[in-house]
Amino acid sequence: MSNIVLIAGGGPTGLMLAGELALAGVPAVVIERRTEPAQVSQGMAIHGRTLEVFRQRGLTDRIPPGAMTPWPRTPFALLWLDLATVDERDYTYVLPQWRTEELLAARATELGVTIMRGTELVGCSQDDTGVSVTIRSAAGEEVLRAGYVVGCDGEFSVVRSGAGIGFPADGMRYYGVMGDVELEPGTENDFVSGVFPAGMSSAIPLRPGLVRLMTVEFETDRPDDSVPVTAGELSQSVGRITGRTPDIGEPHWVSRFGNHTRLADCYRKGRIFLAGDAAHVLFVSGTQGLNTGIQDAVNLGWKLAAAINGWAPPGLLDTYEEERRPVGRRVVTHARAQMALLHPVDRIAELRRTVEEFLAYDSVNQFLLKAATRDDYPGLGERITDLAVSVSDNKTTVGELLRPARGVLLDLSGGRAQLASIADGYGDRIDIVSAEPTDETGAAVLLLRPDGHVAHRGTGDPDDDGLRLALSTWFGRPKAGLAPAGPGKAEAR
Repeated sequence: MSNIVLIAGGGPTGLMLAGELALAGVPAVVIERRTEPAQVSQGMAIHGRTLEVFRQRGLTDRIPPGAMTPWPRTPFALLWLDLATVDERDYTYVLPQWRTEELLAARATELGVTIMRGTELVGCSQDDTGVSVTIRSAAGEEVLRAGYVVGCDGEFSVVRSGAGIGFPADGMRYYGVMGDVELEPGTENDFVSGVFPAGMSSAIPLRPGLVRLMTVEFETDRPDDSVPVTAGELSQSVGRITGRTPDIGEPHWVSRFGNHTRLADCYRKGRIFLAGDAAHVLFVSGTQGLNTGIQDAVNLGWKLAAAINGWAPPGLLDTYEEERRPVGRRVVTHARAQMALLHPVDRIAELRRTVEEFLAYDSVNQFLLKAATRDDYPGLGERITDLAVSVSDNKTTVGELLRPARGVLLDLSGGRAQLASIADGYGDRIDIVSAEPTDETGAAVLLLRPDGHVAHRGTGDPDDDGLRLALSTWFGRPKAGLAPAGPGKAEAR
């Protein structure tokens, strides 16, 4: 079997996954049809929980000062949610997708990932030992062999189609256009935003002098993508909805979207996996697509690496779909609810007014904000990344201990737990860190997966069968004679 993972699609999901694999020593090849990285982008927001993942891998340090700012509020079907009701983990931040791609591409390249630009995946087939992939570039076609293939190639995924994975639509017909429009110097943003009898139109300020226009028209099919989208198409859509056709000049970029919100029937078929928009297509206003895709990548990366590196326990790869598809289903439901509230039929207008009244309650704001960002999985604890510790008198956090994308076994028992004995044979995949007891965690022992989720909370019992079970469940069989690894003694603070 080839130990290469081939990733179709060089957007944020594919690049994040490639970096995760490279951290674990797994060779990854990214196939990207664009010849150059994008300098404009549809995605403009990143969630606090995605930034939490970035901090785990040291990526937030690479974001230039001032390049990312928090939104004081975030839209839900053009109804504004108050971020003051939640902590920063559930905030939404302005960070253009092109900058996120730039950040992730630089990291992947530094880690040795091969990014094949100007190359398109046109077919794939699998057998018991691997996947054969046909790619096309200016040099012609060739066939590559990989151990696994991950489709991060978007809504019209060739990988998903080749694997025969269904991608059913929800039946709601809509068509939208969006673009970033520069205002004339000295003019104000006087574009009309709201829900009208013909659809929805919005104008979101991105920075002084730059506005993102977006429209949605219902019961209308999206034009064929072979017809280029233009500034005129955006302007005419605004006019049909609001009754006022603006002269918008030439936008920085313009794109169309629709018709449906979709969720793949499965996220895995044999050696082929789906992530990002190839697995779930969402209404663009929800800011969920990019963020959900990055979370997919972080969940899948260490599991694929475990399989290729030979220590994955039985069923580990299946947990990717078990954990991530329910998240996909939830965000798809969230997106469909937004689309329903934007529909201009009279009975929806009444429901919309009722929802707007409910938003006066903090608990409703919190529920809707967390529905878009949380990534809790059945049977697992949440991420613990901000717990501060001191390793060899150097202050750090658990998140920084996770930067190598390995498991972390945190000993808060004062040595009582005898973790070196229990974790003997796991030194190639887990770091043991000793720390002084702390009330922050409510546990004497914490076992963290490489993605930061808590796999086990222990009492410090020297004969902890629960810890042994968690180790074997998530990290497989120990290797005889392999000493446990660890950065040293740590003190929690």
